[in-house]
Amino acid sequence: MHATTAAVDLAKDVFEIGVAGTPGRVVDRQRLGRRAFESWLRTLPLGTTVVMEACGTAHHWGRWCYAHGLQPVLLPPQYVRPYVRRDKTDRSDVTALLEAARAADIHPVPVKSPEQQALHVLHGLRRQWQTTRTARINTLRGWLREYGIGLPLGARTVARQVPALLDDPATPVPGLLQETVRGLLAEIRDLETRIKALDQRLACVAAADPVAQRLQTIPGVGVIIATSLISNVTHIHAFKRARHFASWLGLTPRIRASGRRQYLGRISKRGDVYLRTLLTHGARSILVNSQRRARTRQPALTALHQWGTELAARRGQNKAASALANKLARIIWAVWRHDRDFQIRRPLAV
Repeated sequence: MHATTAAVDLAKDVFEIGVAGTPGRVVDRQRLGRRAFESWLRTLPLGTTVVMEACGTAHHWGRWCYAHGLQPVLLPPQYVRPYVRRDKTDRSDVTALLEAARAADIHPVPVKSPEQQALHVLHGLRRQWQTTRTARINTLRGWLREYGIGLPLGARTVARQVPALLDDPATPVPGLLQETVRGLLAEIRDLETRIKALDQRLACVAAADPVAQRLQTIPGVGVIIATSLISNVTHIHAFKRARHFASWLGLTPRIRASGRRQYLGRISKRGDVYLRTLLTHGARSILVNSQRRARTRQPALTALHQWGTELAARRGQNKAASALANKLARIIWAVWRHDRDFQIRRPLAV
C-alpha cells in the first residue's frame, strides 16, 4: 500500500483513521487506541501527509509528525464541517477531512511550538481568573444589595468599602453571613494576586522577545496584546496583506455581494474572540487618552489618536473603537512583517 494521505479524527482515547492512496478513494480504515495509534504512525512512509483538525492535542501530534518525517496538515474545524455528509460520526469526520484536504482555498493552521502553546495556556488561565474574579465581585454585590447596600461601580470600591462595612457595629449584614463575605473577599484578593503575578511573568517574556518589544511601540499595544499575538500567530508572513490579517481576526466588515450590488455590514467576528477583544480594548484606550487630552485642550499624541477622536465624534464611540481596532491590526501586520518599529506621525495642525 503506497498511501499519500492519512486523515485522523483526534480524540482522547480512540482515534479514527482513514488512508487514501489516490484522491477521493479510501483504501484503509482503522480505529485505534492511543498507544496503537502512535505505533501506527511510525509505520507510515516518510513524507506521508497526515490531516487533522486543529483542535485539542492537534499541535502536539503535529510536532510529533514533524519529528518523525511526516507532513502534518491542521485544518480549521469550521471549514471541515461542511464536508460532513449525513450524520456526524468519527467515520464521516475522517472522510470529510480527506475531502477538505483537497480544497486549495482552505489554508492549514501552522503547528505551534511548545513555547507558543505555553504562552497560550498562560493567557487562557489569566482569562479564566479574570472571569472568576468578576463573577465573585458580582455575587458579592448581589448579596449586599439584598440588605440595602449599593456599592459604586468599580472593583476597587469593593475591596475598599466592604471590609469597613463589616467592621461597623451597625452594619445591616447579619453575623451569619459576615464570615462568608470575608472569605469571598479573601478569594477575590487571592485572584488579583495571581493575576498580577501572571502579568509579571508575561512582562518578562515580552522583555526578552524582540517581536513583542517592537509591537509595543504601537499605541494601544501593551504586554498582554503583544504576548497574545505571539502565542496565536505562528507565521505573520502567512498573511499576504494587512487586510487578510484583520479579516483573520474578524475585524473586517461582512460582505454580501450579488452582481453589481455590494453591501458591507458589521464586523464579521470570525476570528479569535480573546485576541479581538484585547485589540478593541487597546483601541478604546487610545480613544480615552485622546478625548482626555482634547478636554484639556492638549494636542493629540499622534495622527492615529487624532483620527480616532475625529471618527468617534462623527460615528460614535463603539464604531470608532471597532474601526480603530481594525486599523491597529493592520499596523501590527506592517510592523511585524517588515521588522521595524512603529513610526510616529504627528497630528496635522488645525
